[in-house]
Amino acid sequence: MGARRSGKLRMLMLSALLVLFCGALNARASTVNETSVDLRSLLDFKAEIKDDPTGALLAWNDSLHYCKWTGVNCSATHPGRVTVLNLLGLNLEGQITPSLGNLTFLRNLILGSNRFSGRFPPLNRLRRLQILALGSNSFQGNIPDALTNCSQLVVLDLSSNNFVGVIPPNIGFLSNLQALDLSANNLTGVIPPSLNNITQLQEISLATNSLGGRIPEGLGQLPSMTMILLGQNNLSGRIPASLFNLSYINTLGLDTNMLSGTLSSNIGDTLPRLQLLLLGANMLEGNIPASLGNVSELARIDLSSNSFVGQVPSSFGNLRKLYYLNLDHNKIEAGDNQSWEFLGAMSNCPLQFLSLYGNQLHGDLPSSVGNLSIMLRHLDLGANHLSGIVPPGIGKYPDLSSLGLSYNNLTGTIEKWIGSLRKLQGLYLEGNNFIGSIPYSIGNLTRLTLLSVSKNQFDGFMPSSLGNFPQLTKLDLSYNNFQGNIPMQVSNLKQLTELRLSSNKITGEIPNNLDRCDNLITIQLDQNMLTGEIPSSLGKLSGLQSLNFSHNNLSGTIPIALSDLQFLRMLDLSYNHLQGQIPRNGVFENPAALLLDGNWGLCGGAPSLHRTSCYHGSQKLKIQYYLVRILIPIFGFMSLVAIIYFILTEKKMRRKNTTLPPFGKQFLKVSYKDLDEATENFSESNLIGRGSYGSVYKGKLSQNKMEVAVKVFDLEMHGAERSFLVECEAVRNIQHRNLLPIITACSTADNNGNAFKALVYEFMPNGNLDSWLHHKGDEKTKEHLNLTKRISIVLDIADVLDYLHNSIGKPIIHYDLKPSNILLDCDMTAYLGDFGIARFILDSRLKSRGDSSSVGLRGTIGYIAPEYAGGGHPSTCGDVYSFGIVLLEIFTGKRPTDSMFGNELNIVNFVKKNFPDQIWNVIDIPLEQECKAFTAGNMTANVMYQCLSSLLEVALSCTRELPTERISMREAANRMHEINASYVRGKGPYAPQ
Repeated sequence: MGARRSGKLRMLMLSALLVLFCGALNARASTVNETSVDLRSLLDFKAEIKDDPTGALLAWNDSLHYCKWTGVNCSATHPGRVTVLNLLGLNLEGQITPSLGNLTFLRNLILGSNRFSGRFPPLNRLRRLQILALGSNSFQGNIPDALTNCSQLVVLDLSSNNFVGVIPPNIGFLSNLQALDLSANNLTGVIPPSLNNITQLQEISLATNSLGGRIPEGLGQLPSMTMILLGQNNLSGRIPASLFNLSYINTLGLDTNMLSGTLSSNIGDTLPRLQLLLLGANMLEGNIPASLGNVSELARIDLSSNSFVGQVPSSFGNLRKLYYLNLDHNKIEAGDNQSWEFLGAMSNCPLQFLSLYGNQLHGDLPSSVGNLSIMLRHLDLGANHLSGIVPPGIGKYPDLSSLGLSYNNLTGTIEKWIGSLRKLQGLYLEGNNFIGSIPYSIGNLTRLTLLSVSKNQFDGFMPSSLGNFPQLTKLDLSYNNFQGNIPMQVSNLKQLTELRLSSNKITGEIPNNLDRCDNLITIQLDQNMLTGEIPSSLGKLSGLQSLNFSHNNLSGTIPIALSDLQFLRMLDLSYNHLQGQIPRNGVFENPAALLLDGNWGLCGGAPSLHRTSCYHGSQKLKIQYYLVRILIPIFGFMSLVAIIYFILTEKKMRRKNTTLPPFGKQFLKVSYKDLDEATENFSESNLIGRGSYGSVYKGKLSQNKMEVAVKVFDLEMHGAERSFLVECEAVRNIQHRNLLPIITACSTADNNGNAFKALVYEFMPNGNLDSWLHHKGDEKTKEHLNLTKRISIVLDIADVLDYLHNSIGKPIIHYDLKPSNILLDCDMTAYLGDFGIARFILDSRLKSRGDSSSVGLRGTIGYIAPEYAGGGHPSTCGDVYSFGIVLLEIFTGKRPTDSMFGNELNIVNFVKKNFPDQIWNVIDIPLEQECKAFTAGNMTANVMYQCLSSLLEVALSCTRELPTERISMREAANRMHEINASYVRGKGPYAPQ
């Protein structure tokens, strides 16, 4: 019995050992199987990598256990199980294999800053995953809702990819999430309300998407929140009050949306830990809360591009960590000592960046501008109403890299402070009244990349030290009174892309070494007194796109080398003394890109130019040929004058025949017969318009096959002859790129011996602005003008009116500004025409130089300044008023004589009643529709809203009842350029063009 029991016991023990052994074998087999899955997943991942520029995955082979491969970590308690895959910033290219979802022990998956693409990998089985960082790649498609199965996620970073669609509605199931970054994608829809359930959330960034709707109130109820970044979306409505109660928040970024309302007055008390406040580019209004000065940690404030009013709180001087303050494009005021107090107070702040561009700052710039932090690097006070001289203390900042004082009314010289700003990179002084010369000491600013002093009153010679800027990319000295030669040292500017010297008094020849500036894209030397020939070396500037030498005294032939410039899109050589054969290739094949008018010695060229063929023969015959061409018209003209004089004397005409003002050699001579043939006997089919004193016909001159517009004066009408003389005098004395180009004038007799007077203008193929703003029933094919084109047109007209009022010896009042007198060429460039009732004046505040002391009601009803109706004296203020009305018409699409106006309602108070909060009630319908397209195109409508609001504000400033309260044409033009610059900068590459 004992032996039997002992045998059974041994059998039981053997069985137990066998069971344990088999279990161990099964466990080992299971472990081996699981680890082999992890290995296969990693190898599958490697197989999808197309490019490994750093060789990070070269060690992923059998020579090394995979737990020691680059970027791979395994579990200590579960050997062989991968817990971390971190390949951050290795520039890997490829797609994510689905088998990566089999790494079920994975806790950290960090693949950011690579070049991965494709759709979101299936990772919903990774229930242990805590960190998922795929930012800065090129993933596409939707973010799957199944991602919410990774319920242990603490950090989710999918930023800077190409994800589309909505944020997963159930993202609130990720209850352990502390940091969420979905910024810089193409996400749409609204911010999911379920985010309010993630009570542990501390940081959220959804910036730079296309999210709409309102900010959920619940975001402000998450107790641990320290950072909210929702900027650059389409969010609207008011900022939830709950956001201003997040006592732990240090970063609040809601910039570039359509948020409205005011800021809480006690914001500085409820957000005591705030460091960054970014609310720029919204529709916020009201005062800037003074309580912000209580936030001791506040280092960066951006409230730009809103509608804040009032003053800058002097309490900002308490912010001892404030290094960045951007308040540009608001309605902030300053003008007396109290309102400027903030500037002195901020001497206690470590400011590096301060911008108040585009506000309502008035008066002299306080000397306290020189008492800011010695660390100041950026200062911009442009587009305000500052006057007086610039305090010399502004030159004390050794690290200043950007100084903007543009578009003010500053005067005086700059020599006392400019030379000491040795680290300056950008200098913006355009649109002021600075005088004196550019000091030689400007050459000390050897780091300059941009120098713009255009539209001032600088004079003297351009210093040779302008060649001391090795990094300069843009040099703009246009619209001043510089004289003398262009310094040869300009050729030292190797990085220069834009050279703008238009509208000065520059003499001498064009430097023949400009080709050393081989990065030049734009050269504008028009409206000067340059002589000599065009250097053929310019043909070496292979990147040149725009070249303008018009309105100078250049001679010789056109260098054939210019035809080799394959990127040249605009060449303007008009109104010089060029002669000879026109090249036939390159830009010379495109009439729309080429302007050669006023060079009567040119011939030949491409057939599309319709130029007279060049004469080829012996030198003697050539001389005889040109003598015949010159003498016959002269003798013919003299004979015609004699005949006219005889006829007029014999018939004893009632009107005195006044001779045509001398136009100079460059104007074409035409006879009545020429114009009769050109217009097919002044056929009604060629009639393109009627004016106060005659009719305008389309025609084609047989001499040069040029299309023209012939303005024939009806001399039976009282004042027509004087209108002819006034217009002749005006066009003879003034030259500007946006004045309707005149070809010639004709004062003779018709076939019946009656006096005949006409002006011949270059034909404008796109007609006048009125026809584009107010489509007729038969104009179905004519498109509506978008905002960009409308701004371009008003800029052209603002510039030419500024020129007429301020840039010639005797200011000229146009008197009859209206859309039908604004003509458009094939490129939609605007030209001002019809100077029939213009006047030369000695001063814009004095009366006309005529017999009459008042102007009566000359002009067009609806556009006439109100003071003219009461017999007021003519002034440039009247043109400013008309310009304002035209602005309102362009952007509302309504004529000032529209039937809706009456009973004390006119176009001015119609806009004023809706400005600035309800401007969509007055904006032209096509512009409103464009705004909707704007919103759909990855940009906010706020950019367009801000632009239109600023444009209407200029219009209302031009149309004030009292002339003395209106802004000047110079100020209006400057503000228009500033608005355009802001619009172009703000709309970015995605906006409709």
